[in-house]
Amino acid sequence: MRKKLWEASSSIKQKSNLFKFEKFLYKKFNYKISKNYSKLFKWSINNPDLFWSSVWDFTNVKGKKIDKFIHSKEFIKNKFFVKSKLNFAENLLSKNDNSKAITFISENGHREVRSWKKLNSNTSKLIKFFKKNNISEKDRIAAYMINQIETVECFLATSSIGAIWSSCSPDFGTEGLIERFSQIKPKILIITDRYFYNGKEINILERLPLILDKIKSIKYVLIINYPGKKYLKQKKIKGIKFYQLKQINKIKYEEIKFKRFDFDHELAILYSSGTTGKPKCICHRSGGVLLQHLKEHKLHCEVKPGDNVFYFTTCGWMMWNWLLTFLASKASIVLFDGFPMYKKDDLLLKIANHERITLFGVSAKYIDQLRKKNIYIKSKFKLNKLKTICSTGSPLSEDNFQYVYNNIKKNVHLASIAGGTDLVSCFVLGNIYSPVYKGQIQNNGLGMNTDVFSDKGKSLINKKGELVCKSPFPSMPKLFWNDKNNKKYKKAYFKKFKNIWHHGDYAERKKNGGYVIYGRSDATLNPGGVRLGTAEIYSVVEKFKEVKESIVVSQTWDNDVRIILFLVLEIPNSLNNDLIEKLKKTIRSQASPRHVPSKIIEVNDIPRTKNGKIVELAVKNIIEGNKIKNIQALANPNALKQYKNLKQLKT
Repeated sequence: MRKKLWEASSSIKQKSNLFKFEKFLYKKFNYKISKNYSKLFKWSINNPDLFWSSVWDFTNVKGKKIDKFIHSKEFIKNKFFVKSKLNFAENLLSKNDNSKAITFISENGHREVRSWKKLNSNTSKLIKFFKKNNISEKDRIAAYMINQIETVECFLATSSIGAIWSSCSPDFGTEGLIERFSQIKPKILIITDRYFYNGKEINILERLPLILDKIKSIKYVLIINYPGKKYLKQKKIKGIKFYQLKQINKIKYEEIKFKRFDFDHELAILYSSGTTGKPKCICHRSGGVLLQHLKEHKLHCEVKPGDNVFYFTTCGWMMWNWLLTFLASKASIVLFDGFPMYKKDDLLLKIANHERITLFGVSAKYIDQLRKKNIYIKSKFKLNKLKTICSTGSPLSEDNFQYVYNNIKKNVHLASIAGGTDLVSCFVLGNIYSPVYKGQIQNNGLGMNTDVFSDKGKSLINKKGELVCKSPFPSMPKLFWNDKNNKKYKKAYFKKFKNIWHHGDYAERKKNGGYVIYGRSDATLNPGGVRLGTAEIYSVVEKFKEVKESIVVSQTWDNDVRIILFLVLEIPNSLNNDLIEKLKKTIRSQASPRHVPSKIIEVNDIPRTKNGKIVELAVKNIIEGNKIKNIQALANPNALKQYKNLKQLKT
């Protein structure tokens, strides 16, 4: 049994949104739960129509609800709330007073605050601007922006008029951006003039001529200045009408009259990482995303009106969309842009303390970096308001679970979460009723019929297998852009198991209902035909202070495969025989003899996606001599060069 690290007090449970929801269900259906999450979860998947209808009512969704559902034997043909109407932005612009809605903070400490009243006003002006330029329902609006308040306002204006939003952050190179936006043919491009990362200023407007040359559908460009900075100069380009945000700010404010659209109306297009081919353009439905987020935020994250929510993200990652929707819960959100450890390793936690953050969200890698740097937060910051810490992006190791409670805050709900761009939400996440166990995600999300399957499609408990979802859910993608007959859609999720969503994570479902994620299933290791998760090796290696980061892949060898471990070491360490033997010995004892790498090799960089995830498949393809299909999807493609034709892998 894994060690129990935390459990909410009876008082916290009694005051929770989850308990209020429990009372709501009892009043409505005479269904008694008695603070039993497992019981509530089973009811939610056995009664999906009643459950999702109850979520709509409990979270006070603004719109016209009609409880009509289409049940189909084919997974993706199921429909939720047919003929229901809502406007996504109307639900996020849930207040219109002078209290704080959004705070922006840059890496160098520049801070701006936007009130709900000003947020409504600015959104109204942008709506007028879009309509003046004949941008309307289902037109695509592309944004090449940093994580600033104005980006949020542009998104709200886009969804207000029923247009379709799509965004990439500036760390996407020009080619990566063109590859994505050229597929969806946007009418307008919203672009920042520059951004800063680790003290370095990068001019983004210099990329415009090539972008506009390659994406002919763009007729208008809206330039937004970096917060606190004057506009950089931009040369005019023939055939393109340029605007600056300061021109739009002069438009007269009028109260927004929200038009309500179908539940399945297109909201936004998000992109797959594109590391195994051209990025897939995943189009999401407004009602499904809204309902999922409200459920997760209120029932799983326990966010309440007036809370301050922070998630470290860029607007090129799905967590940005997830963060914005906290506005629908009448919470305030905090945006950060830049390097998270600029001049100070604990910069984000300093912000969390100063801004009185109640929910603090970061990647598992960030927590690991804090641990390796021996950052002790408890003595420095009180974090009195902090109730929840969320972690995603990669599996959070047992050591990092322990680190949070030992070094950041003892009395906090550590909610490791896992889902993805594919659903703009989570399959597995936290809840206030259940304990937090070391190294374990607490539970399935309510209404998410998640399971772990063997390769033969058999449900597994306490055994590793494929993470699946057995029943439809509201936030499943509406479609993939330019995907005739849903061919790519079906191939992405339904190729392995008939009519069962195959998510592509290698996972284990525990007897207590918790989950452990071991990494992407296409990156699992199979030496001697035995399937091993890369996370089991990472969890051992990351304990070594000499190791900055690592990547594990398999190499075809002698009619089998062998495990190769690549390391980036902390300065001034170097890879010697003593360290190699120490690593192998520890992996053997803490994982298994099968996990011990055949080769351990030092490198100076590890390839990552734009979202910061390590790319095991790219490295595997390089060392196997295969061509990388879409190198532009990587944040640091040059890192791959050092993996090619390595002498160490010839023997």
